[in-house]
Amino acid sequence: MVTGVIGTGHLGYHHARILGGLTGSTVPIFDTDVDRMEQLSLELDVRPCHGLDQLFEQCDSVVVATNTSNHHQSVMKALEAGVHVLVEKPIASSTTQAREMVEMAEDTNLVLAVGHVERFNPAILAASDLIDNPLFVEGHRMAPFNPRGTDVSVVLDLMIHDIDLVLSFVRSPVASVQASGIPVLSGNVDIASARIQFENRCVVNMTASRISRERIRKLRFFQPRMYVAVDFASREVEAYQLVGESIQPIEVRVPEVDALTEELKDFRKACSTGCSPTVSGIDGLNALVSAQIISGKINESAEAATGQSS
Repeated sequence: MVTGVIGTGHLGYHHARILGGLTGSTVPIFDTDVDRMEQLSLELDVRPCHGLDQLFEQCDSVVVATNTSNHHQSVMKALEAGVHVLVEKPIASSTTQAREMVEMAEDTNLVLAVGHVERFNPAILAASDLIDNPLFVEGHRMAPFNPRGTDVSVVLDLMIHDIDLVLSFVRSPVASVQASGIPVLSGNVDIASARIQFENRCVVNMTASRISRERIRKLRFFQPRMYVAVDFASREVEAYQLVGESIQPIEVRVPEVDALTEELKDFRKACSTGCSPTVSGIDGLNALVSAQIISGKINESAEAATGQSS
């Protein structure tokens, strides 16, 4: 099976690099930046294509790693051409676009996977068997400023990772959302905080910032008789359980695997076998819906603050 790459920026580069190693063959790529494609061809075993149609003729599946604003157009064209798709997160710029993509994949019986790569982080893979009934979740995802990704808010850029992870563990409808945030160095919200309450009474507090001095990526799960902390950056898990009247540590062994490589393996397996990918188009849509609810609450709180100050 041949998997190509659309978009040769930071993530597209790594997708092409890893795919070359997985398949042992030349990876077809396409980007509107011809010079960038030629540069990659000097560094990696890739074959530049001069249009999406040429790329689709050579591929059974593609990775879409373009700007979010281009996801819908690229994914729809790929599905129309009969090609399976892994699209980077967020799945699309709007829920309307995302639903169209999901429906097209269902109608054409093609795989639509979404690149929420933290699902494949070895720390969360190691901790997943311990997390079964979280009642309180605390998340922090902080990063130094980087102009890449600022075409969307920090909610869609960073927080959406934790939104997707929380939704995969808390299997209950959302009851209420509170959120606030502000732009600082870009034209979009750069730091945000959200509080989500689910119908099963689980409460989730999340903070995301792309103007931090430190790089922090942690989720902490509190559930009956157990505490599990996942550090995505250091790939470590800290866990404790109550045994009788004693609090005892739980040894958690984290496998040495690369998350992006595992994501691509999972996608290609789904394409080959017809099984569902770990992160489906529906999962990507659900994460986007929650992210946009949070973004809407941020806008409401900003408008309320403006009204009070006027």
